[in-house]
Amino acid sequence: MSEASDRVLVVGATGRTGRHVVPALSERGLTPVALARDEQRAASLLPGTEIVVGDLEDIASLRAALRGIDDIVFVHGSDADSRADSVRRVDYGGVVNVLRALDGAKARLVLQTSIFVTRRDHYFNDGAHALDWKRRSERVVRLSGLPYTVVRPGWLDGGDAGRHVTLEQGDAGEGGIDRAVLGALLAETVRNEASLGKTFEVYSGPGSPTGDWTALFGQAARDSASAADGVKDTDNMPLADEPVDVRADLSALRTD
Repeated sequence: MSEASDRVLVVGATGRTGRHVVPALSERGLTPVALARDEQRAASLLPGTEIVVGDLEDIASLRAALRGIDDIVFVHGSDADSRADSVRRVDYGGVVNVLRALDGAKARLVLQTSIFVTRRDHYFNDGAHALDWKRRSERVVRLSGLPYTVVRPGWLDGGDAGRHVTLEQGDAGEGGIDRAVLGALLAETVRNEASLGKTFEVYSGPGSPTGDWTALFGQAARDSASAADGVKDTDNMPLADEPVDVRADLSALRTD
């Protein structure tokens, strides 16, 4: 990693949210670098953006993509992947593989997951246990010892339109958020110290557009040091009951 890089790797840059994160980073004087498997497709969707070819299931490609990168924004998802275990392999496994590919190098991580990740009886958790795997991705980030922010957006492009952002913690609420608003928020967290070490849910709607991001992030409490879950999360997924391979990942990546 370089000592003073402004290059931010966007994992999921070509997705519907990632395409808002990329210009939002540029507007803030940072250089977005799009991770993509298909370079031509990425170039057509993100003209003028630096692109690095890599696959979340190929650690060697991730090592190459991370050269000169000090900040990472995860906005990837497995929605378009038809494999039965895609959430485990991509939403969770992609985060694990990026952490492994860092090989001990320091990077600041911004991880987008979702509301409902602690509500294990929600229908989103049926079948492939998508919510549990997203929650596990949060856990490996928190326990990695790296500086991080975990953002749990509400329904994407759902609810009332507007650019006023509401922040909550504890994963008890529900609402929508405009993808353009979310893209701006994720870009802001990259270098905003007020968001560091925090996990929160975000929604947007009518009202004055949010402009003071430091004040917004300042409303949130920090996660407890060395804790696997967010500061106000329900304790309903004991680490001792986790699958053996997940516990192995946590043990290997934990640095505290």
